[in-house]
Amino acid sequence: MENKPLNKTLLIVEDDSSLLLALSDRFADEGFKIIQAKNGEEGLELAIKRHPDLILLDIIMPKMDGITMLKKMREDAWGKHAPVIILTNLSVDDKVLNDISKTEPSYYLVKTDWNIEAVVKKVKDRLGIL
Repeated sequence: MENKPLNKTLLIVEDDSSLLLALSDRFADEGFKIIQAKNGEEGLELAIKRHPDLILLDIIMPKMDGITMLKKMREDAWGKHAPVIILTNLSVDDKVLNDISKTEPSYYLVKTDWNIEAVVKKVKDRLGIL
């Protein structure tokens, strides 16, 4: 049974094709409109142009990493307050994650600690859908 459209757009910025597809399919099943980007450069362009309701953002990517994308996006009037959930393989103690806190992401999830259902729950919670 497919859920009705939520009228919410999710931008998924992830260079791992299988993870990008899995996340996209799962969120589409939940009724989200999906925008996909395979690197930070593409993600930044799509975020500024399309103004998604929330961004799922990987950190380690080609062309432009997620931290650089987030910093550049925060320079934009819309991007300054755009909700972002960061998906990362870095450990919670990593210096990069400490730097992220300065750019005010909504939340970050360490990839080894979550499954897709946990990401769906966090996105819905952040958007007030639960």
